[in-house]
Amino acid sequence: QEEQPCGARAGCACGVLMHTWGSPDLEKGLEMRKWVLSGILASEETYLSHLEALLLPMKPLKAAATTSQPVLTSQQIETIFFKVPELYEIHKEFYDGLLPRVQQWSHQQRVGDLFQKLASQLGVYRAFVDNYEVAMETAEKCCQANAQFAEISENLKARSTKESKDQTMKNSLEMLPVTVVCLCSCWQDLLKHTPVSHPDHPLLQDALRISQNFLSSINEEITPRRQSMTVKKGEHRQLLKDSFMVELVEGARKLRHVFLFTDLFLCAKLKKQIGGKSQQYDCKWYIPLTDLSFQMVDESEAVPNIPLVPDEELDAMKIKISQIKNDIQREKRANKGSKVIERLKKKLSEQESLLLLMSPNMAFRVHNRNGKSYTFLISSDYERAEWRENIREQQKKCDFSLTSVELQMLTNSCVKLQTVHNIPLTINKEDDESPGLYGFLNVIVHSATGFKQSSNLYCTLEVDSFGYFVNKAKTRVYRDTTEPNWNEEFEIELEGSQTLRILCYEKCYNKTKLTKEDGESTDRIMGKGQIQLDPQALQDKDWQRTVISMNGVEVKLSVKFTSREFSLKRMPSRKQTGVFGVKIAIVTKRERSKVPYIVRQCVEEIERRGMEEVGIYRVSGVATDIQALKAAFDVNNKDVSVMMSEMDVNAIAGTLKLYFRELPEPLFTDELYPNFAEGIALSDPVAKESCMLNLLLSLPEPNLVTFLFLLDHLKRVAERESVNKMSLHNLATVFGPTLLRPSEKDSKIPANPTRPITMTDSWSLEVMSQVQVLLYFLQLETIPTPDSKRQSILFSTEV
Repeated sequence: QEEQPCGARAGCACGVLMHTWGSPDLEKGLEMRKWVLSGILASEETYLSHLEALLLPMKPLKAAATTSQPVLTSQQIETIFFKVPELYEIHKEFYDGLLPRVQQWSHQQRVGDLFQKLASQLGVYRAFVDNYEVAMETAEKCCQANAQFAEISENLKARSTKESKDQTMKNSLEMLPVTVVCLCSCWQDLLKHTPVSHPDHPLLQDALRISQNFLSSINEEITPRRQSMTVKKGEHRQLLKDSFMVELVEGARKLRHVFLFTDLFLCAKLKKQIGGKSQQYDCKWYIPLTDLSFQMVDESEAVPNIPLVPDEELDAMKIKISQIKNDIQREKRANKGSKVIERLKKKLSEQESLLLLMSPNMAFRVHNRNGKSYTFLISSDYERAEWRENIREQQKKCDFSLTSVELQMLTNSCVKLQTVHNIPLTINKEDDESPGLYGFLNVIVHSATGFKQSSNLYCTLEVDSFGYFVNKAKTRVYRDTTEPNWNEEFEIELEGSQTLRILCYEKCYNKTKLTKEDGESTDRIMGKGQIQLDPQALQDKDWQRTVISMNGVEVKLSVKFTSREFSLKRMPSRKQTGVFGVKIAIVTKRERSKVPYIVRQCVEEIERRGMEEVGIYRVSGVATDIQALKAAFDVNNKDVSVMMSEMDVNAIAGTLKLYFRELPEPLFTDELYPNFAEGIALSDPVAKESCMLNLLLSLPEPNLVTFLFLLDHLKRVAERESVNKMSLHNLATVFGPTLLRPSEKDSKIPANPTRPITMTDSWSLEVMSQVQVLLYFLQLETIPTPDSKRQSILFSTEV
């Protein structure tokens, strides 16, 4: 079906030619070619007069903007008249080239080159159209706020046009996009009356193709075709990498889609889809790779503060996400209507998007040598290093050239070129896709080979959780070696995890040797790699050895997975002579103490040298050290205090956590646990306090005294939060499940064969409730106790 002829459009100067269309006579067709061109000239003349009328007040307005009494600000002028001077120059050149050729007309006259050039500059219109609504809105506001500008706007005069008496700035601005649509349509008429044998035919075909692609992007009628963008020297611009990322813009977090091409780094925003219109991107900014750097331009330049979201808020989002997932599964099992499930999926998408937006806090900065710097926030040093490597590698071989039309076509093509199509949300996963692993992953980092010179080396481990990666563990620094043998074991909690990443760093003790990037650690990444956590392969619970190759370096690992269902079991010790797995009342009675010796020793050592350790209690200790301490405490080794003084403080923190985790009954007891869970859910604060304190004082005396001893210690740890980064909430997250999780036989999860409890349910229903209980007591300034209890606690010399 042919496109509607341009003459059918109101106000088009070519409309008078319609009645002569369709003549089979070639001579008459060539004559028609001249008449179509004459109509295009007339349209161009009208168009130029409107552009001139718009430009007439622009110069005095610009001049006035630099005085003490401006009519408009420079920014307002730039917005209202955006791309108008460029459009005028493009059409003036086209008109000046076409006019003499039409005046000296012959059937062999060529004009195709002029149309081809004009078509190549249509990208300026794309920029104009994208700014059009803002320009109109700004003009309207300025007219309302400034009488002088309103008068200027209402009295524009377009030269030699009949409608000049009614011409306003608003009308002229409105006319620009309409006219270009009409103009492009006229090109189809011109091609129709140009014989295939005429030299203009291929040029006009090319111009028409470009214009139709342009029109379809303006009208959003079709999805822009995937295409590689040609750069100079006949090379092709190709997409190398793309990803969703959070950009920090004036203190606010914005979700962006970034694209790394062979010669530029482009940051785009996905436009909101209205109705059934196709997906489109809006280019926010780009940096040629030849001008991109990661260094601060000026070391004294202020680095923007990263607005951190409190851990409590992030955990609240995780709870909501887990609960919505449970609701979706319940609705699916009940075969409820799809409307309910769709509504829940929408809520899930909103919460997961919010979590991904709010959780990253690691800066990744890119700088344009000719101008601005931009800051992204990501959660993984692995990803930050990957982006830097890709960009630096490409910088060695790139050449840059980009016109405005190419930029617009490139942005349009991003919809089809993108490799990352969705934000990593649950809703975007296929139903049969693995939900990931829930439980504990034990990782032994054995050794590494392949380093070319002696360095101080250490590794970190990252796993994905809720759609993004987080750092979970760090080995000690192995000094002055090319073959480090760490042999350190870590226990990492997995929450829907699918990938384990390892990064190897060179520790730099001389901070002047390296240029600090992005306010980050100056330690240099020597290599990085990752392995997929395959649920089938990890189910057998045995250690599995693997080697990860990275940049010529090989790191040897062993991994073992324990599902959350199994790892949450409390296992009483068969031997009652030790302390691990033995009831606290038996241990305190045997020791004749109010608080077990192991608890007092660990707390004392941590308070001596661990209070300023970053991530104390959160960072995993070396598993072999923890097992050595466990064995020493179990046999009442007299040298245990000497052992502790020589060990990494995280191993001591890990030993204390392990002690509470292996109690055959939680410190808060199986009997009272359901009451604590109900008490924390009360909405009335007075009733909640009364309930929680009465329950606490109902604990057996060894449990209560030990808990209050630990509580005071944890509060002292949190007082150093500015250094150790451990808030009360962080500590509650670490210790809540350890102190409250009931024995499996007394777990209050309802048994329902029609609704199997998943690991995600376990997380949402119990774990966060346990965290909230402990957090409640940590946040209480004082815990009043009856006189008899207070006497026993405060004046006992045995503690």
